[in-house]
Amino acid sequence: MTPDPLPADGHAPIDAVIYDLGNVLVGWDPYGAFDGLDRADVDAWMAEVDFAAFNLAQDAGRTWTEAVAHLEATRPHLAAYAERYRTAYPGTLTGPVPGSAALVDELASAGVRLYGLTNWAADTFHHAVPAAPAIGRLRDVVVSGRVHLAKPDPAIFRLAAVRFAVEPARAVFVDDTPRNVEAARAVGFRGVHFTGTGALRAALADLGVPVRRRP
Repeated sequence: MTPDPLPADGHAPIDAVIYDLGNVLVGWDPYGAFDGLDRADVDAWMAEVDFAAFNLAQDAGRTWTEAVAHLEATRPHLAAYAERYRTAYPGTLTGPVPGSAALVDELASAGVRLYGLTNWAADTFHHAVPAAPAIGRLRDVVVSGRVHLAKPDPAIFRLAAVRFAVEPARAVFVDDTPRNVEAARAVGFRGVHFTGTGALRAALADLGVPVRRRP
């Protein structure tokens, strides 16, 4: 069998795209769980609980039920808002990112293998596909909370490469967080920082992926 010719940039041709999910395929706004509450009060809670780090613990494997119980035992004045977030979680998902579903359909129709690699709590991930059905078109998704690893840990990228049976040099990883893109590149993936579906189309086309630059 004759190997695929190298594209103009000299790199191996792309045969797989690995998507981050939040704010790439599905919109996510944590304030959506607190609809009707005073924004200043929510901001104060997020600051005191250190929401980014607190949320990352769930992404890395702790359940939201465990997170709420931890606060009830250690800082009970913070527990109520955590429970509100847990129970109102679907409100944080704002629907498909504009243009994302059409691009997924186009890539799949072109025979590009599509996967997901997401920092997401195991006990809330079931809300993903109802909020953005294109996620259900991915062949497989590594969910950080299920594997107890979270981006930007290089181990989760290596795990994804093995699980998806992809060669990193022939795969594009797409994420809206630059440090995750850099971590993927360090493992050998082609990395694209997501700023919008139109820009992603252009970046994929530049890499030789068979997509239109505009839908």
